Amino acid sequence: MREDLKELTELANTVSGDEEIENLIQQISRIMDSEEPESALLHLRAGLFVKLQQHHKAINDYNLILSKNKSDQKALVQLEMLSTILRYNNTDIYSSTNTNMDPWME
Repeated sequence: MREDLKELTELANTVSGDEEIENLIQQISRIMDSEEPESALLHLRAGLFVKLQQHHKAINDYNLILSKNKSDQKALVQLEMLSTILRYNNTDIYSSTNTNMDPWME
């Protein structure tokens, strides 16, 4: 498994293009289906989901990591960052003329 993880990590660092990333995600998912998902594989897959801007899937992977290890700092930081990204993406700045609710003034 360690050799697979090392190879997958190298692939994840060099992969480009949506189709190649999707193929790598499928490969990681098949490995995770055959055995108990290791947090390193979940981190890897979540990072690939972020590359595809599929933040909701990355959040699910980070939550799964945290359900197993509540002190995983990388998962905590990434989860907070993705939540902030989604909050800003989903904020309608034109819905209110109240400038006190401006999300950039936090």
